[in-house]
Amino acid sequence: MRTTFIRMITVLMLLPVISTAVKAQPARQPQFESPKVNPDNSVTFKLYAPAAKEVKLNAQFLKSPAPMSKDSAGVWSITTEPAKPDMYPYAFIADGITVADPKNQYLFPNEGFQNSLVEITGSTPLIHTVQNVPHGTVSSHIYYSPELGARPVMIYTPPGYEKDNAKKYPVLYLLHGTTDVEETWTKVGRANIILDNLVAQSKATPMIIVMPYGRAYPVISKSSGSLRNWENLQEFKKDFFNNLLPFVEKNYRTINDKEHRAIAGFSGGGGTSLYFGLNNPDKFSWVCGFAPGMLKEEFDRNNAVAFEDASKTNERLKLFWIGVGKEDGLYPVIADYLKLLDDKKIRHETFISDGGHTWMNCKLYLATIAQKLFK
Repeated sequence: MRTTFIRMITVLMLLPVISTAVKAQPARQPQFESPKVNPDNSVTFKLYAPAAKEVKLNAQFLKSPAPMSKDSAGVWSITTEPAKPDMYPYAFIADGITVADPKNQYLFPNEGFQNSLVEITGSTPLIHTVQNVPHGTVSSHIYYSPELGARPVMIYTPPGYEKDNAKKYPVLYLLHGTTDVEETWTKVGRANIILDNLVAQSKATPMIIVMPYGRAYPVISKSSGSLRNWENLQEFKKDFFNNLLPFVEKNYRTINDKEHRAIAGFSGGGGTSLYFGLNNPDKFSWVCGFAPGMLKEEFDRNNAVAFEDASKTNERLKLFWIGVGKEDGLYPVIADYLKLLDDKKIRHETFISDGGHTWMNCKLYLATIAQKLFK
């Protein structure tokens, strides 16, 4: 009896403490979905940020960041106007701080910013839409460089690669833009899905795609600017030709001659692809730049071998292709470069698209050149 009485007294004494602890517990976060693509191609975005004073949505299909509204539960939301079907990066700006969507597993792999991805498919499958076709394989590898240490690379093999152990394939070396990483071409550029769909439609030659990390880190700092800066070009060139190519050709069934090697890249990686492709005539017969990073004062230096003899350059290149958007900040300098190519009578194909310096255009450019390569 005495023990029971003591227990009752103890519980009564602890009641204020328990009550305070319960009150101190944080409110449970409301359950919701973000992003949600609606039937009319509008998109609803939501963010739980009860303490924030202002939240905006910054999405690449918007002209400017759009203000979001907060409800009584602390959830900010916005439903956009219908958007053109594509894949778009977006982020929230909460009290001046940019954050990715914590409800969205699809992130934009990048060293310069944190964005999420939303895919608006529309009623008709796009070239980068996952469809019911045979799919290739994307593998993640580590190779080693004496100067740079462990180096990551993503490698795509086309449908059927594993079934026929005798068949060899041509190779596209595909370079990402400045601050992007080796995963960006598959997760944002959908390179593997684009090739799966084009091969299924008999529009592209089955090929291996090699997507390396394009910065010569740690020799070159991650804050050193464009990948096409001279210092990075020189260090990455050693790694690319001395380590990456031998690794790929040792471990994959590749056709190892210039007629079956292509190189392409976006932005800083586009400048790199032109520098490697045009100045190594024994390695590549297919050279493509997607809004390639370049400076006018670097034209002669970065194209030294190609400019020596235009007739030899034209003879060895099966495709020299450059694409850029009309609203791209690089358009003026690329236009100067294209004029110089005309003056020097170097044969090339040009694709001028709408839009700016975006991965939406990258997908368009890859889908375009993939139908030309190795034919």
